[in-house]
Amino acid sequence: MLKKNNHKLAEERKENLSQQLVSKFLPYWPLLLLFSVIFLIGAYFYLRYYTTPVYEAKATLIIKDEKKGNEDSKLTESLDMISSKKIVENEIEVIQSRRLMDNVVKMNLLYAPIYEQGKVKVLSAYTLSPVMIEAKNPDSLTEFGRIDFSYDKNNQTVILNKKYRCVINQFVSTPYGILKFIPNKYNANNNIINKQLYFSLRNPKTVAMGLLSGLSVAPSSKLSTVVNLSFKDEVPERAEDILNGLIKTYEQSAILDKNELARNTLAFVEDRLNLVGADLANIEKRVQQYKSGSSAVDISRQGQLYLENVSSNDQKLSEVNMQLSVLNEVEKFVSNKDSKSGLVPSTLGVSDPMLSNLLDKLYSSELEYEKLKKTVGENNPTMVSVTDQIKKIRPNILENIQSQRQSLSAAKQNLSSTNSGYNSMLQSVPQKERQLLDISREQNIKNNIYSFLLQKKEESGLAYASAVSNSRVVDEAKAGPYPVAPNRKLFYMIALVAATGLWVTLIVLKESFSGKILYRREIESATAIPIIGEVAFDKTKKKIVIESGKRSSIAEEFRKLRTSLSFLGIDPTHKKLLVTSSISGEGKSFIAANLAVSIALSGKKVVLVDLDLNVPTLSKLLDVNQEFGIADFLSGNKYPEDIIKPVEAHKNLFFISAGTMPENPSELLLNGKVHEIIDYLDNSFDMIIIDTSPIVLITDAYILSELCNATLYVIRHNYTPKLLVKRIDENNEINPINNPAIVFNGVKDRGMIKNKYGYGYNYVYGNYGNQEKGNKNKNKVKS
Repeated sequence: MLKKNNHKLAEERKENLSQQLVSKFLPYWPLLLLFSVIFLIGAYFYLRYYTTPVYEAKATLIIKDEKKGNEDSKLTESLDMISSKKIVENEIEVIQSRRLMDNVVKMNLLYAPIYEQGKVKVLSAYTLSPVMIEAKNPDSLTEFGRIDFSYDKNNQTVILNKKYRCVINQFVSTPYGILKFIPNKYNANNNIINKQLYFSLRNPKTVAMGLLSGLSVAPSSKLSTVVNLSFKDEVPERAEDILNGLIKTYEQSAILDKNELARNTLAFVEDRLNLVGADLANIEKRVQQYKSGSSAVDISRQGQLYLENVSSNDQKLSEVNMQLSVLNEVEKFVSNKDSKSGLVPSTLGVSDPMLSNLLDKLYSSELEYEKLKKTVGENNPTMVSVTDQIKKIRPNILENIQSQRQSLSAAKQNLSSTNSGYNSMLQSVPQKERQLLDISREQNIKNNIYSFLLQKKEESGLAYASAVSNSRVVDEAKAGPYPVAPNRKLFYMIALVAATGLWVTLIVLKESFSGKILYRREIESATAIPIIGEVAFDKTKKKIVIESGKRSSIAEEFRKLRTSLSFLGIDPTHKKLLVTSSISGEGKSFIAANLAVSIALSGKKVVLVDLDLNVPTLSKLLDVNQEFGIADFLSGNKYPEDIIKPVEAHKNLFFISAGTMPENPSELLLNGKVHEIIDYLDNSFDMIIIDTSPIVLITDAYILSELCNATLYVIRHNYTPKLLVKRIDENNEINPINNPAIVFNGVKDRGMIKNKYGYGYNYVYGNYGNQEKGNKNKNKVKS
């Protein structure tokens, strides 16, 4: 339940704040309308005459990024072995470089801008001028702010400042430098405009720096190599030329860089080839000299042949030794052989057939001898013949063996001598081979370097010949048909915001620095005394605004105030009402008189007492001239019947004037006679309304308040100081007034809205939802 109440209170506060803002500013809506119209017209004229439309040209470029890949560049990459790899982020910075933009400025002659002098502002004549201006040496230009010129179409000449005549398409010396005037491609027919043309000369680097601020270069996405370029300029054709020129300059720069790298590489490779070729020739000459001087044509092959020969000789030497061994065995067999027969040793390895035949004969003879020995005697002729034959064969065998031994010994000695030579040569092969290896290694290194340089020379030649850019234009620069700046909607919106801001500021300044009461809520926040009614300001300046038989809004407001008196406890037994205010001029007498008339019109018998003995005004308000009044009664000079007079213009209304003005009015109220007159009136009338002096200036109200049942405290709009209202509660604690209530008087219409409800209905009740029960009926009266 508590949360629900808090939420309800928050809603009410929010609603009240909105109502307060509406009530504060809405009355001045015609002023807001006026300011808005003025500011919108100002914005229109500013956009029309003081701003220049800016157009945006856009282009798209693909950059071949090694990280993100480009399959269509494989063939070019295979030929172009020397160009460096591209990275999109780096290339974006290159495109935005001052060097490229400086080239664009020179390419499009932007260092000599041409202008058209308008009535209000200067416009660019980039497309309207019949000629463009080219400087022979742009980097050494002397800057000039304005150089007027005209074009003579018939004579094809340009006249500078009405003095210097220059022929087009030729460099001519002028007071402003060596210049050439060339036909404008956008004005091919040389149409001459009637307005004055002039051009300026500026430093290209300064122009390039200024142009970079209008350039935007960004990748279309993180994973893409597509780069979007845009440029903003007041002339769409110039924006397109700048972007296209920038792309062209970027591609040419990339090609020039690659060609420069290729040229430098090619020159370096050729220099190195000459040096390496000379070194290689020296090494080859050293190899030739070494081989011829060391008999080392092919050391490896020669060493292999030596090894083969030694091996062959060793094999032959083994065969010779084996044959000698065989011969020794045969010789031993033959020499030590008696007449007994036995097996003849093998002659394997001996190549002499004679020895084999002799041994065979010997063996055959011995076999025959053994056979005969068994059958015949030793003296047998056959036996003797066989014995003689054996004796003849053996010397022949020994002689043959000796002969072969000599031959084999000579062969063995020859083989041993040959092997010794081969071994000596084999021992020198490693040293020769190492020396030759060192020379050959150096030769191989130089050969490899020479081959590598030849390859790079060819690659550099191919790269230089295949001058292909690493980028490709997807869309050339194209400007949109509508300007992107200034944003007219934004300007008009700013104008409306500025008008609203000025409107709010004036209203706030007008009311915030006022020390007077302007709002009902200011009264409610300053004092706890309830507001019982409101009376609006009446321009007619009538003293009495209530008339019998006539219905009017002001009469209705006083009827509401009359009805609201019951909130203060005013009834037939409690009928004494005191009316006062803080200072003079707040309208307390006006309220007292008109309230008395309103109550009298209801049929009640009402008496109006003017107890403002300092500045009495009720007689003038009622247009009544009474000789005697309340002062005379208090002085003891008159009786009540002498001072109470009916008001002829208003039925049931009686009036007691102030009477003869005393010297000490406050002392008169303390002599006890005032109680007497009030008691008398209480018994004689249905309603008693007493008008007294302002309570801040004079103490009469404090004295009379004790004798009355209720007190109406009048506060006037835009008149009563806020400080006095804030002190009401403080003063009331010290000198309390009986049953007080506030009447907000003289409420004027705010702003420029006039309506029958007056100020209070729309603009005062900012917090009407939180008022007391008696404040539910809002009183708005013109006065």
